[in-house]
Amino acid sequence: MSSASEPALFRSGLIAIVGRPNVGKSTLLNCLIGQKVSIVSRKAQTTRHRIVGVRTDPGAQFVFVDTPGFQTEHRNALNRSMNRAVTSALAEVDVVFLVVEAGRFGAEDQKVVDLLPSDARVLLVVNKVDLLADKTKLLPFIEKLAAVYPFAEIVPVSAERGTQVQALVNAASAYLPEGTPMFAEDDITDRSERFLAAEFLREKLFRLLGDEIPYGLAVEIERFEQEGALRRIHAAVIVDRPGYKGIVIGKGGERLKRIASEARQDLETLFQGKVFLEVWVKVRGGWADDERALKSLGYE
Repeated sequence: MSSASEPALFRSGLIAIVGRPNVGKSTLLNCLIGQKVSIVSRKAQTTRHRIVGVRTDPGAQFVFVDTPGFQTEHRNALNRSMNRAVTSALAEVDVVFLVVEAGRFGAEDQKVVDLLPSDARVLLVVNKVDLLADKTKLLPFIEKLAAVYPFAEIVPVSAERGTQVQALVNAASAYLPEGTPMFAEDDITDRSERFLAAEFLREKLFRLLGDEIPYGLAVEIERFEQEGALRRIHAAVIVDRPGYKGIVIGKGGERLKRIASEARQDLETLFQGKVFLEVWVKVRGGWADDERALKSLGYE
């Protein structure tokens, strides 16, 4: 039994959030840290990078690594880059959150399970339980998955509503190693403001373009300047075909204006200051299958 004079135990560690595309990994990350740092849309492949989110509680610091959805078809260099982000995250962390959708477990989910290291501490996060029409099917679904892998814990949650997310945090804390904090108490991410600006703009492109443009677009921040509380951001939207340029801009430039306006509003909330955002469109054919182009856009 410890004496009252001994310091309280502190835990600190890395937790990878993995799963197939569109299971709600980024929504879960944002909920876990209480602020938006990872972009969200209904489209698969929204998350393309490893995004780190930091949560510091009185007894523990959780460093969450949100990964892209694992791509089962290696069609181009971008997909290969995203899969490298998943596998490298799994090799470096203390705990893994495998996120699946309540009531749905298929071949894509199994391929992510097959990537899990044999010695990993894996918590199965059954997300979107609020969308499961017949709640009596939840327990049989969980029992079925318990036979798939020796999960340390199984926690049903709704990341969208925040249901059971605190229970997930409590469960994860027991598996973190003892250690000192890796980040300052008020840090929420290791990503730069420049990176976040590109991501928030890309989110609006995905949301407001619908299915008109597939995944052949990216965002490049060409200038990022700060003058006191004001940030001046000059960004280029990269498309891989000339025909996509007009779609992004829209009639009379209205669509691009709306995309930029909504991104600016989100960035002002994030940065807690005024943002001047200028956005234009460039054509760069084949960028998603060009290793050098991907590196210049921040892909590993």
